[in-house]
Amino acid sequence: MKIKFVEKNYRIADRFKEVMTNKLEKLDRYFGASASATVNCIKQNKVEKLEITIKNKGLLFRSEVVSDNMYDNIDLALPKLERQIVRHREKKIDSKKTNKKVKDTAFEFIEDMPELNLPEVSKLKKFELVPTMLEEAKDAIERLGHSFYIFLNAETGKVNVLYRRNDGKYGLIEVTF
Repeated sequence: MKIKFVEKNYRIADRFKEVMTNKLEKLDRYFGASASATVNCIKQNKVEKLEITIKNKGLLFRSEVVSDNMYDNIDLALPKLERQIVRHREKKIDSKKTNKKVKDTAFEFIEDMPELNLPEVSKLKKFELVPTMLEEAKDAIERLGHSFYIFLNAETGKVNVLYRRNDGKYGLIEVTF
């Protein structure tokens, strides 16, 4: 697994890189060598945030944790990632309509197999994408009181998703085919 470290107001020590690399390499058994991980270490005020993103064959697994110690964050973030990976594998097996369960009972960072209780789709909405400017999309998200808004960007001609972030600002996802 290729690992990239990113620092934001935080200096990553060599020891931290070594510990993180050793722990992330334990997840290689799920991916192989083609996976890549990005480890963001961020210090905001007096808290330290660790964001780990693993990309492999079009899949994305992400964990974000905050505490007052970056080394504690490792022990909080890795079980989250492993649960996501195991849930995905279990879902993939179930989608093939087999009754097989994941054979790996010795997990690296979690004790038990996570429950796969995904909610059902209870409502379906269909709508036509009409070209919209970004400012109009911001206005629509405010008017509707939703946390996201999907639109066809009039400037780029691509499908965009505008969403409200936890910090009150907006995020924009541009969908490419």
